[in-house]
Amino acid sequence: MQFTHEHLEVQRTLKRFIDEEINPHVDEWEAAEMFPAHQVFKRLGALGLLGLTKPEAYGGAGLDYSYALAMAETLGHVECGGVPMAIGVQTDMATPALARFGSDELRRQFLAPAIAGDMVACIGVSEPGAGSDVAGIRSKAVKDGDDYLITGQKMWITNSLQADWMCMLVNTGDGAGGAGGNPHKNKSLVIVPMREGPNGKLTRGIEVAGKIRKIGMNSSDTGLIHFDRVRVPQRYRIGAEGAGFIYQMQQFQEERLWAAASCVQGLTNCIQWTIEWAQQRRLFGAALADQQWVQFKLAELKTEVESLRALTYRACEQYVQGQDVLELASMAKLKAGRLNRLVPDACLQFWGGMGYTWENKVSRLYRDGRLASIGGGADEVMLGILARIMGVAKRPAAAAAPMRPGPG
Repeated sequence: MQFTHEHLEVQRTLKRFIDEEINPHVDEWEAAEMFPAHQVFKRLGALGLLGLTKPEAYGGAGLDYSYALAMAETLGHVECGGVPMAIGVQTDMATPALARFGSDELRRQFLAPAIAGDMVACIGVSEPGAGSDVAGIRSKAVKDGDDYLITGQKMWITNSLQADWMCMLVNTGDGAGGAGGNPHKNKSLVIVPMREGPNGKLTRGIEVAGKIRKIGMNSSDTGLIHFDRVRVPQRYRIGAEGAGFIYQMQQFQEERLWAAASCVQGLTNCIQWTIEWAQQRRLFGAALADQQWVQFKLAELKTEVESLRALTYRACEQYVQGQDVLELASMAKLKAGRLNRLVPDACLQFWGGMGYTWENKVSRLYRDGRLASIGGGADEVMLGILARIMGVAKRPAAAAAPMRPGPG
């Protein structure tokens, strides 16, 4: 896959925005354990960066997914993981199903403002008792006239403390807990408004039960949200009732590609920072970079990162061509998670005591990057998917390709 002039212009525009309006504030936002999502998203929306692949009728650019990948890769220049993840939730996790299957009314009301940066979105899949097993979610929506009454909990929800709406996966029929129910055909995706009007008051029945403190991704707000008979019009359902599990699985393909692409630049930067440090750091009368072990290890790490880039580009190219990339996207997600653990850990060792300080950029990547092997589907889930595709493992009766916990 080759980036065109148009791809590079998107990357240059975003890189300039990162340098001028994000990185100067990262330390402040990390300390506050939250960043001003509405402010940042409004500026990104004005630059046309929140709807690159979304329909032009709703303010998007109507471009193919390679532009989303180019954007995700450039977000690796942000000097923390939390802000890029929050942006990725808006562009590649909460909105793809809405853009594909939502009614015109729903897309005008929720997608267009998300593309413009006027609304912050979150994705509600994970629950306290259902992480990677998406089929096991217990939140439910019961019909009441023309509305749904939604009850349940969602946990690990990125952007949820600031979100204006949630793309929420809920049970709309009997499933795992019902006699004869199919847990893959009883779920629907529903847009749930999180706030009432411009005053920002939470919708009746919604409670932010807690802000979750994490070991990394500190600038990204993460919440435990309770829903108690929250009234939502049935017309806020995305597509057909009972098709939510399928829609969410399709949405996950883009999430996996985004997760892989967003790692590449940050890992590349980590290696470069370490090279520069090793060239300056004196050890036993010579530069640390003069040690052959250091040279060879950094060369090996760079080779691994470039292999991830090649795998991700290949998956994206096939996805743009309309092919099923479940296998390649799962491989890329798995590889990204592993390298997000391997590269910062190896580089941090070369920094010695300086690498063990909180403010060090490598140590921040070490903390933030650990989520990649857990969020959006754990490494073990990716391996299970790959084993089934390869025919090594039998496909269990409960089927499909579950993912989570992650940004939602």
